Amino acid sequence: MERIPILRMGNYLLVTIQVDMHDKLALTLQDDLTNRISEVNAKGVLIDISSLEIVDSFIGRTLANIASMAKVLDAETVVVGMQPAVAITLVELGMSLPGIRTALNVESGMEYLRETVAGHEESDDASGDDTEN
Repeated sequence: MERIPILRMGNYLLVTIQVDMHDKLALTLQDDLTNRISEVNAKGVLIDISSLEIVDSFIGRTLANIASMAKVLDAETVVVGMQPAVAITLVELGMSLPGIRTALNVESGMEYLRETVAGHEESDDASGDDTEN
């Protein structure tokens, strides 16, 4: 079965989609990624779609679902490298991709994740969530 690799970089997971996505592969990625977030307690997910020339409504919804599931598992999601034609298509389809933060490239996406995760950790510390005495 075809799978998209999921790389771990510290507290983050990196997914680079290098093949044309089809529905079955998108669902497999959704399952694999949510399982991996849970296994490693990832705090952020970066999905690089710069190689995708086409994103249909199903793939768009699947990306939104991944972001929602990641959020429930306490991980932020950022999608990077969206081609202009893909962005135009998603807007024309009326898809707003709720819960998905976008960035132009991997570097900007990782910077966003680092800042967001650091912000969450600071707010957790300020609210007294740490259990050390």
